[in-house]
Order: sequence, then C-alpha cells, then structure tokens
Amino acid sequence: MTAFFRNRGGVTRARRRAGPLIVTIIGVFITACAAVGPDYVAPEVNPPLRWSGDPGAAATADPLEPAALNEWWRSLDDPVLTALIDRALAGNLGLRDAEARIRAARARRGVTAASQLPTVEAGGAVTDTRITETGFYEGTGYAGNTQTLYEGGFDASWEVDIFGRVRRQVEAADAGFEASVESYRDVLITLLAEVARNYLEVRTLQARLAVAQANRAAQINTVELVQESVDAGETARLDLEQARANLATTRAIIPGLESNLAQAKNRLAIALGLAPGALDAELAEPRAIPLAPPQVALGVPAEVLRRRPDVRRAERELAVATAAIGVATADLYPTLTLVGSVGLESLDAGRFLSSASGVFGIGPSLQWNVFDAGRIRSNIEVVSAQQEQALIAYEAAVLSALQDVENSIVAYGKEMVRRQALVDGEQFARQALAIAEDQYRAGETSFLSVLDSQRQLLDLQDQLAASNGQVTTNVISLFKALGGGWTPLAPNSR
Repeated sequence: MTAFFRNRGGVTRARRRAGPLIVTIIGVFITACAAVGPDYVAPEVNPPLRWSGDPGAAATADPLEPAALNEWWRSLDDPVLTALIDRALAGNLGLRDAEARIRAARARRGVTAASQLPTVEAGGAVTDTRITETGFYEGTGYAGNTQTLYEGGFDASWEVDIFGRVRRQVEAADAGFEASVESYRDVLITLLAEVARNYLEVRTLQARLAVAQANRAAQINTVELVQESVDAGETARLDLEQARANLATTRAIIPGLESNLAQAKNRLAIALGLAPGALDAELAEPRAIPLAPPQVALGVPAEVLRRRPDVRRAERELAVATAAIGVATADLYPTLTLVGSVGLESLDAGRFLSSASGVFGIGPSLQWNVFDAGRIRSNIEVVSAQQEQALIAYEAAVLSALQDVENSIVAYGKEMVRRQALVDGEQFARQALAIAEDQYRAGETSFLSVLDSQRQLLDLQDQLAASNGQVTTNVISLFKALGGGWTPLAPNSR
C-alpha cells in the first residue's frame, strides 16, 4: 500500500497536506512499537568458588595479577623467548588473518548501521518520445511528432524502523564484531603459548641431546679402557662387547633427538611467519631451559571466565543468535518506507532550470506479507533453535575453560613433584656409578654392574632434562588456561 503525494509546477499545497500526516503516522508507530524479539540478557554462570585441583606449593589462590598475566612470558626471564614472541606478533599468518576478520566484521557492522539512514540517489535523463496514431502526451502533440523530455533530480527513501528489524540487525552486527575481536584474542593467546612451547621444546631437546652426547663420550672412553684391558689379558672379551653394545644404544638415541630438534625449530619458524630452517643458525647454540616461576596466582574460577576469550566469544555469538530472532520476528509485521523525490522536468531545454519545471513528491510506502504459507514462522523457529544451540555452545565453553584450568593445575603440581624425585634419583645414580666403577677396578664386581649403572644414569638424566622442560611447559599451559596474554595487545574494539 503506497500513498504518494506528487506536485508539479512549484505548488506546495500537497506538501503542506502530506507533511503533518506522515509525521503523525510515523510518530504514532514509533511510540507504540518497540523492537520485536527477545532482548538479550547475558546468561548467568555459577562457577565453583575455588579450584579443586591440588597444585601443591607451586601455585596460590591469590587473585590474578593482570600485569603479570598479560605478559606472562617475561616471568620466564629468557630474552630470546621474549624476542621471538615479539617477532611472532608481527609475522604470524594466523594472527594477521584474525586481524583481517576484525576489519571485515567492522565493515559489515558499518554496512548494517547504514540501513538506519536515508538513501539518496541522483539521476538525469533526456528522452525522445514519438507520438503514435492513438498516442497522447501531457495534453499536447500530434501523431507522428517526436518530443524530448528533460529530467533530473534526487530520489530518497528511508525505512522507518517501527518494529526494530534494522535495530536488531545492528545489534547482531555489533555482537558479531565483538565476537571477531574475541576470536583475535583467542588466536593471540594460543600463538603466544605455542611459540613458548616450541621454544621450550627446542631447549629441552638440546638439553637431552647434550646428556646423550656426554654419555656417548663417557662410554667411548669406557670402551677404550676395556679394550686396553682385554688386549692386556686382564678382562674377558664379553665385557668389551657389552661396553660396545651400551655405546651403540646411546648412539641410536641421538639421531631421533636431532630429528625432533629440527622439527621443533621448523615449527617455531612457521609460527613467526618464516620459512622452515630460518631459525637454525639463531638457535644453534644451546641455552638453559627457562625455569618456571616459583609460584603462580590462580585467582578464582569467576575471574578466569571473565578473561577467557573463547568464553567471551561464545557469549557474543549467543547475543548474535538472540538478535537474529528479532530480525526474523520483524518479518511478521509491516514495513513502512518514506519515499520522496525532488527534481526538474521540462519539454523545453531552455526552461529546464526555471521554477516552473520543478517537481516534488513525498509519501509513505507500506508493505506487509499477509500470507506466506508459514515461511516466516518457520524461519523464527529455525533461528530460535540456533539461539538454543548458541546457548549450549556457551555453556560448553564455560565447562571447557574450567576443565583446562583444573587439568593444568594438576599437571603443573604433579610434574613439580616428579621433577624433584628425578633430581634425587639422578644424584643417587651418579653415586651408584662411581661405586660400581671403583668396585670393578678393584675386581669386586662384574662389568655388568658398571653398564647397568651407566644406563640407569643416562635414563634418569634424560628424564630429568625432559621434566625440566615439562614443568615450564605446564606452567605455560596454565597461563594460557587462565586467559593470559591478550589485554595489552588486543586491537582497538572500535
């Protein structure tokens, strides 16, 4: 249904009649109607009051320290790691992709918000019209004549958002943009953790490789000593073959460690946006495994849920789904569009710019789908089900976040206990090897005792090096689970 008032020749009586009527109609609709569909309310979450995992003395229930958590990698006190993280922030392809998604979401929000404003089009035309035998054109002209019509002006339209369809669309676009920001933050904290983990793996493998190489050198020396003893007829050849077998076993460990080390360096290079092998020379010199801080503040579950980007994103996606119900519901109601035009029309080019050529029109246009075979209501059911799915996804994100922290707490605390046991065991194994070598040289024990002691020491040293790296890796996982690493580095939200 359309009511359009049109006026030619500069007369404004129709405009005077239409203006108050249209304003009155719009005012009544706007004051009487609000945005349809449910208003979004963030779901209530009742997390546990405290963590159930036992971290031992490695962590405390003190409140989270935002400044420390935001740049947790600095607590590892490794300048090489800090430099690598800075480079990853600048070069990582996944992070750049997430930034591009934010820009796209911001632009989509702008497109949607523009629907709230009028649209104006300008145009002009020169049309030649030939009058037919029965034709009649504006009260003048004869059959066979050709007349030229000159036209120019502006057309405007504005959808009056009576039932909030556009407002709900803007609401969904706002929440979608905010969800893209949280996705960026999620990618960011994952990147920081992966860079640190890969760097820890490099240093851990270098430490384990150093252990294997040191044992290989010691075992080579043992083989040479036993060889001399065999040549002198003082030792059975069996001892020599056992020493050689022990050396071969240690040598077999080294290629696997070197392969894993090369792969860890390549993963680290890719995380920085570099080609595989780009960091080989830079990381060739072994460095000590960064030590985890003596204690980590865990805070309480509610604090963590407020920080976790994946939980925040799921909440924003729920807001998007809720607003979509309002958009779908608005299709049940009529759409009112205010249309208007102003311009010039003339059959005489010389008088085209005169006031007598002025044309003006304005009026409301009302559209309403009075029958659609239930399509709109079915669509409302679809988006309502999608909103329910979004709520379930949010609840799952909350549970997953709590699980991540609990698992990280336990892994961190238990690995600290395991590491201390390995420290003690390595000291005992050193003493056992020294005693076995002394007794062997004194002829009080067989060479098999020496070999067993060597193997045991190598195994404990390798496990201890791996545990040193695992302790720090576990604290990195804990920092990530706590939602650390994004606040000072997040992009502008507007």
